Amino acid sequence: MSGVPSPQTAAARNAPGPLGAVLRSRWLLALGFLAVHAWVIGQAITWGYTIYGDVTLYEWWARHGLGTGQWPVLDYDWVYPAGALVPVTLPALVTGSLLGYEIVWTAMVVALNAVATVVLVRSAPRGVLGAWWWLAFLLALGPIFLGRLDGVVAPLILVSLVVATRRPTLATAVATAGAWIKIAPGAVVVALAATRARGRDLLRQVVVPGAVVSLVVVGLALAGGAGQRAFSVFGQQEARTLQAESVFATWFSVARLWDPSVRIDYNDVIFTYEVQGDAARQVASLLDWLLPVAVLLIAALTWWTARRRPDHAGDVLLLSTAALLLALIVFNKVGSPQFVAWIGPPLAAAVALAGPGTRRLWGPPAVGVLLAALGTQIVYPVAYGEFLGGQPAMVVVEALRNLALVVLLAGAVWRIVQLGRNGVRADGVADAGTPA
Repeated sequence: MSGVPSPQTAAARNAPGPLGAVLRSRWLLALGFLAVHAWVIGQAITWGYTIYGDVTLYEWWARHGLGTGQWPVLDYDWVYPAGALVPVTLPALVTGSLLGYEIVWTAMVVALNAVATVVLVRSAPRGVLGAWWWLAFLLALGPIFLGRLDGVVAPLILVSLVVATRRPTLATAVATAGAWIKIAPGAVVVALAATRARGRDLLRQVVVPGAVVSLVVVGLALAGGAGQRAFSVFGQQEARTLQAESVFATWFSVARLWDPSVRIDYNDVIFTYEVQGDAARQVASLLDWLLPVAVLLIAALTWWTARRRPDHAGDVLLLSTAALLLALIVFNKVGSPQFVAWIGPPLAAAVALAGPGTRRLWGPPAVGVLLAALGTQIVYPVAYGEFLGGQPAMVVVEALRNLALVVLLAGAVWRIVQLGRNGVRADGVADAGTPA
């Protein structure tokens, strides 16, 4: 027995060192939260309209609706789902100026982030570590999330993933509400549906709460006179071509280094820079089909793996959500920088919730997502003008960022497949020739 360590020895070995003990301090985490958000807010103020340009548009929609009774969705088509009216309108109810609206909007995003961070910290013994990673991600991404609706839905994605294992019904409701603000949180609902092994669980935990939230949102929109406009968001992107920063625009962007005929021009209708030309339009049209196909394939792979690996249900859910959110970016003809805010929550949740046997699985993607976020900030807002002007260094940074997103997507899908191949049946018995 001399070779077997005593419980006291094992506990001593597993005890955190001085640095680990400091990082586990919730008081230090609170100070870190304040410091990171103070820096991000300072950067947002410094960049001004570059960050808050969309917020000025939100303010106009809200003020116009309150003043004239003419509302997006209810009276005219909108680029956002009907539920986005809630966060867009709330700041206008408590302030009468654009500056006041921007202040309240920023406070709302920070408050939502604070709630998500608290939920993350309380989720697991490694919740504080997950929260530190989340703060590092926000620091790497920079101020862009403050000035977009993505800053509202990213905390909702995080909360839904953190509570998904213990309270899937609540997770579905939160994610569905987020999807009616901006579609991305719907990835959590798809992943939850695909990982529910039994029909009764699927109905009770996913279908019913998702349907109830959707009926409330759509019912209120219809009561306000929206009619078919309640679903107008699903047809708003069809006429667009490739946004300059999108993943599938990478070839065109890089080709500018030797081909002066490749043009990126400003679309003053939707306020974005797009690649011009027939080839870009053809690729954009192709993406209209590739995006839903990619989502369906990932959902099918998730269902297959979840059936074979009930012992890794949490990891399958997080991998599936990450893969779906990455697919929504990679196969999207819109390439707005704030979209990267979507992929932070699955990694933050994984850092906090992953078990001892799968923690190493999440190390490389956690680093990769931080690098992708940093590359995003370097291009926007730091050097967006240089990127649009075709400066080689910034073109390369954007190309590497997009390559990182593709690699992260491929890695998530491959890991889902690996888990499925090394499967165990629902009764817990390993398949022949595979490890349990």
